[in-house]
Amino acid sequence: MGIFSRLAALFNIRANAAMDKFEKPGEVMDYSYSKQLEQLQQLRRSIADVVTEEKRLGMLQTELKGKSNKIEEQARQALLVNNEELARKALQRQQEWVLQINEYERQIALLRGQEEKLLQMERTVSARVESFRTQKEMVKAQYKAAEAQVKISETVTGISEEMSEMNLAMQRAQDKVLTMQARANAMDSLIEEGALGEQGLLGTGSGDPLERELNKVASQQNVDAQLQAMKQQLQLGGPNQQQRQLPPGASNSAS
Repeated sequence: MGIFSRLAALFNIRANAAMDKFEKPGEVMDYSYSKQLEQLQQLRRSIADVVTEEKRLGMLQTELKGKSNKIEEQARQALLVNNEELARKALQRQQEWVLQINEYERQIALLRGQEEKLLQMERTVSARVESFRTQKEMVKAQYKAAEAQVKISETVTGISEEMSEMNLAMQRAQDKVLTMQARANAMDSLIEEGALGEQGLLGTGSGDPLERELNKVASQQNVDAQLQAMKQQLQLGGPNQQQRQLPPGASNSAS
């Protein structure tokens, strides 16, 4: 096989694949059924034409037989009046008509034979078309059922994919919730154990318990020192200084 033959075969394969993709069996079978109906109607019209011609020849034959019988009676009348020559001519004309009548009979017999063949053919084709119609409807029903099943499968597949994504999102959310709960529980445990005191919560203290105790002692010492200094200031001021520090009504009540 040459390269052009292979290319042509490849093109035909792709063309058939493209046609098969867009082709719907129901539409194709409906079109084929309509063409078969057209052929069946054409066959029936042919039968009707044969029957019409047969009837026309039969009418001509009947008419000619009437003339033949009439001219035969006229020949008898001619003999009754001793006109043998006229009777002879009449009988000669009758023989010509008899030949035509026989030819009509032969043509009618041929048409009847043709009609029988066409009728047999029409019955065969009609049965074949009816069988095709039944098969067509069955195939269309099967195709629609298969198409519906495919759509249902695609829908179920889409739902399964969405459920998988939702399950993953739900799992991530649950993981975040568990992480937050674990973090909150850990912070509660640190608070209960004293690892996060008031200063630690405010961000000004240290996380070391020893350092917190030392800071507490230093703060207490600072308070004591300030209190002692205030006492000394008050003592250095003397009684007048103390009196000045008393409220206005305190001196009257003392006296």
